[in-house]
Amino acid sequence: MNSKKRTVKRLATLCLAAVLTIGMLAGCGADKNAADDKKEDGIDYLVLVNKLNKLPDDWEDKLTTEKFTNTVGDEVEVETKAYEAYLKLKEDLEKEDIHVDLDSARRSVDEQQRIWDDFTEKYGEAYTAKTVAKPGYSEHHTGLALDLYLIIDGKDVVENEDMIKYTDIWAKIHEKLPQYGFILRYLEGKEHITGYGYEPWHIRYIDDPEKAADITKKGITLETYLGEAADTDVELDYGKSEIFDKATLDEAFVQTKCYFASWKGCELHKLAYAGDDKLTNVKENLDWVNSLEGGGEYVKVMEIIGNFHSPKDNKGTAWEPDMEYEDYQFWLGMDEEGSWSVVSTGY
Repeated sequence: MNSKKRTVKRLATLCLAAVLTIGMLAGCGADKNAADDKKEDGIDYLVLVNKLNKLPDDWEDKLTTEKFTNTVGDEVEVETKAYEAYLKLKEDLEKEDIHVDLDSARRSVDEQQRIWDDFTEKYGEAYTAKTVAKPGYSEHHTGLALDLYLIIDGKDVVENEDMIKYTDIWAKIHEKLPQYGFILRYLEGKEHITGYGYEPWHIRYIDDPEKAADITKKGITLETYLGEAADTDVELDYGKSEIFDKATLDEAFVQTKCYFASWKGCELHKLAYAGDDKLTNVKENLDWVNSLEGGGEYVKVMEIIGNFHSPKDNKGTAWEPDMEYEDYQFWLGMDEEGSWSVVSTGY
C-alpha cells in the first residue's frame, strides 16, 4: 500500500470527536502540575497540540527536522532530537529481535489542509470533520509524534488491524520508551481525555527521560501531566442487550468518550447503554438521527446515557457551573462499515 493510502487510512481511524455541541468548548482545566519547559531559542518539547490546543504560530519557523526513507520507500520527516532518540530506541529494540520503522511523523499544516480539502471534496464537510484532524490541531504537526510499524520475519506490518494483534511486542516497546524520552500518547481507557482511541504505535517525544518515566509510571496522559485535564476513569455499564454484543458497545463507548474530550473542563464519570427498550421505535429513531446535520447514511442507532461534572467556571458555555449532570443523552449512528458517530446530545 502506498503512503497516501496509509495516511488516509490512519486518518480514518481517528475517534469521531470533531462534531461539537455549540458553546461547550470553553471551561476550566486542572491546576498546573508540570514546570514550564519552554525554551527561549527553541521549541517546547512539552507542547500540547490536540483538538482544543492549536500548534503555536511560530512552531514551524523554529522547528529543525531530519528526513529519511523507511523500509516501504516512503519519506518520513522527524524533529531532529526526536529522530536521534528514535534511532537509539530502535537500536535497543533490535537487541531483543524487535524491529520497527516509522510510518509517519511530521505533517505540515499545509499538508493537513490539503488532506482536509481532499476529504471535503470527496466525502463532504460533515464526514471530514469527524475523521480528519483540523489543520493546525494535529499533534503530527509538531514533528514529535511518531507512528511506528512492525517488521515481522522480514515483512512490513503497517495496517492497524494487523499491528494491534502483537500485544506482547508492543508491551516490550512501551517498556523501553521512557528511557529515550518517549511516552505512549493515546492510552487505552483515557479516550475521554485525549480524544483518540488507543494506538500502541503512536509515541510522543518529550525530551526528558525522567518526566517520561513519571508519566508512564503514573499511567496518565500528557493532558493530565500538564494540568489541562483531571485524571479520571469512566465506569462503563453494558446492561443487557439482545441487539448489540460487547465489542459493538465497546466501540460505541470509545467514540462517545472521544467526543466528550472536546468538552474542556468537564469530567466524565459514567457511560451506560440505555437499553434495547429505548430502541423500540428503531426506524423512527434512525430516521430522526439521519435527518440531523451530519446524519444521512446511518444504518443503526444507539442511545448512551452519561454522567459528568461541569467546570467550576462556565463562562461562555452552556453548562451550569460545578454541577453533576446525570442521565445525559448521547445518540449515536452506525454507518455501513460499522463505525459509530455521536450525532446528537442533550436531555
